[in-house]
Amino acid sequence: MFKNTLLCGALVLGLSACQTANTTQTETIALEGSWQVEQIQGRPTIDNSPAQITFAAEGQLHGNNSCNNFFGQYSQQGQELKLMPAGSTMKACIEALMQQEQQFMQAMPLVTKAQFTQGKLSLLDSNNQAVLVLTQLK
Repeated sequence: MFKNTLLCGALVLGLSACQTANTTQTETIALEGSWQVEQIQGRPTIDNSPAQITFAAEGQLHGNNSCNNFFGQYSQQGQELKLMPAGSTMKACIEALMQQEQQFMQAMPLVTKAQFTQGKLSLLDSNNQAVLVLTQLK
């Protein structure tokens, strides 16, 4: 009888641990607000780069892509995230910022998931590789 009780207790504990892990993975990350872009596809942004993203209410997205302002939409369900840039201004900047802008705009549609760890928001692709790393602006 004691062995059965011990076995049942271990089974219940093991199942509840699995259930907790699933709940954590689907937890929605609070995105609303402005975020400074620190890395684009594994490369740090240029010093004093104006690159930033603002996640606004009702799925609206806007910011600065290093040189120009952009706008679009985003959708989020749990940790799943999709960025849909729709357009941007078209002014010329120094070459380094224009190159970074191109990398930024190419990276946004690759995002499939958001992960928040150690004060940083990592936007990941389908292979769980960080394509954008952000810190929240105050």
